[in-house]
Amino acid sequence: MSEDPTLNAEDALLEEAQSCGTLRRFAIFSKLSGPGWLQGAVTLGGGSLAGALFLGVLAGPNLLWLQPLAVICGIILLGAIGYVTLSTERQPVDTISQHVSPILAIAWILGTIVANLVFGVPQFALATSTVVQNLIPGLHDSTVAPWIIGVVLAIVGFLVVRQYESGGSGVRTFELVLKILVGVVVASFLAVAVMIIGSGQLHIGSVLAGFVPSISQFTEPTAPLAEAAAATGANEGIWRGIIADQQRDRILAAAGAAVGINMTFLLPFTLLRRGWGRRHRGLAIFDLSLGLFVPFVIATTCLVIAAGNQFYNRTDDVIGKDGAIIANMVGSYNASADKFLSIQGSDAFQAADTAEAKTMVRAVLPDSDRRLAAMLSARDAGQLARTLQPLLGKTGANLIFGVGVFAMAVSTIIMMGLMNAAALGALFRKFNDRKVFLIGASMPLILGIFAPVIWTGASRAALAIPASVTAITLGPIAYFTFFLLMNSKGALGEYMPKGGARWLWNGLMAFALTMATLASIWALNSKGLPGQIGLVGLILLGIFGFAGFIKRRNVS
Repeated sequence: MSEDPTLNAEDALLEEAQSCGTLRRFAIFSKLSGPGWLQGAVTLGGGSLAGALFLGVLAGPNLLWLQPLAVICGIILLGAIGYVTLSTERQPVDTISQHVSPILAIAWILGTIVANLVFGVPQFALATSTVVQNLIPGLHDSTVAPWIIGVVLAIVGFLVVRQYESGGSGVRTFELVLKILVGVVVASFLAVAVMIIGSGQLHIGSVLAGFVPSISQFTEPTAPLAEAAAATGANEGIWRGIIADQQRDRILAAAGAAVGINMTFLLPFTLLRRGWGRRHRGLAIFDLSLGLFVPFVIATTCLVIAAGNQFYNRTDDVIGKDGAIIANMVGSYNASADKFLSIQGSDAFQAADTAEAKTMVRAVLPDSDRRLAAMLSARDAGQLARTLQPLLGKTGANLIFGVGVFAMAVSTIIMMGLMNAAALGALFRKFNDRKVFLIGASMPLILGIFAPVIWTGASRAALAIPASVTAITLGPIAYFTFFLLMNSKGALGEYMPKGGARWLWNGLMAFALTMATLASIWALNSKGLPGQIGLVGLILLGIFGFAGFIKRRNVS
């Protein structure tokens, strides 16, 4: 590595950064950044899009504080992973096997592979729907187009990931491509938010107030929705409970899911492939802040602003002027109304055994209940683009949102291939084997081609539930494992944090671990039997990890 002229140039810049002023150091670190942008490309995917849209629907700008806090928790974990990786200058999967538990190391690898294979598929579905709905509407009714788009996406993803495998300048080219894609995502959604605020539809004061957390949001609806609930009379308590539960679900889900299990596996692989070592530990923290925190917060904030402005406390995009549910919102409205009817214990709804019978029960709901069901109906990016047409024009809305969402999906597709390549190499302990790397990269890309049949109906639920349980279970385990490693003299030797630095790391990790664990327990409790199995797995893996750490804590 010492003979690589690029690395020699990086060393010279790092030396300069030790003694130069703040602005010059910022410029140097920005130039050297890379792996953190790959993390940003992963987290800005379909999950972030859906989460931001629903936050806007549910609370307008009032929950803008949530996603920055969630990603800070994730960066704490990734910062610890980076510190352990660069201090030991070896793959953490080996460090975990030696100093904590081989069982946790294998669970980490397998959980990453499961997440890549299952959650890569909806990214293909998102990219395809964006093309046929926003970018090339003429393909909307084509049955062949989704398959062609899937094949093209898989080929492009494979070629880009193969560029990374070539090493050297290929790694930097790969990082540049992902930086550009992340930049497109941020620029697209930022443009929408700026136009909304500039048009006077939303005051900047409301946006700034949304970054102030409120404990009441765990138990109480925001004021406009509380008024709408009060208008339902005897059903007020039911609706307030539904709204509060949804707010709490989003808060806890974001706390536990800002950084996925596969992202934790990606970071050390990309740090070591970049040739970084102990001297790069400060740069690695900066890199995560610039490449992950900044784009994620800007993009998701703008999405929440846009969704809140168009959907929060509104029903006109769900209930038509004639009182009928608008065609493309029937499914979302029905899901919202059915939740209320199930909790209410409506005898007529429970007795309805056909779709037609259920439709009749929904049709006789009082207007106040129908309005709340409409307010809480889920929306997607296509619906948001359509509602922004008066502001941006039809072509402008489709283009800005289409390009942003498409770049979001494509960047995540590429990263799923890279993450799976890294995980498969770790599984077989062949971190630098080209054949294993390319096979691993191909797995989620080939599977994604079949998104039109895999990510629909019963097959979607059959895949998503066990996969999400696996990811939710392993999330806190990753926090716990690296919390232990940051306190392992055997693993870190002289580089184990000491004094105030150790107190700071432990305090931050304890906070992030608590948030992730509470979020996971809450999420697992909502998933029935699979969730109960996940809770048992969470406890057992935690026991294995702590027992292994105690047994090996002084092993050098």
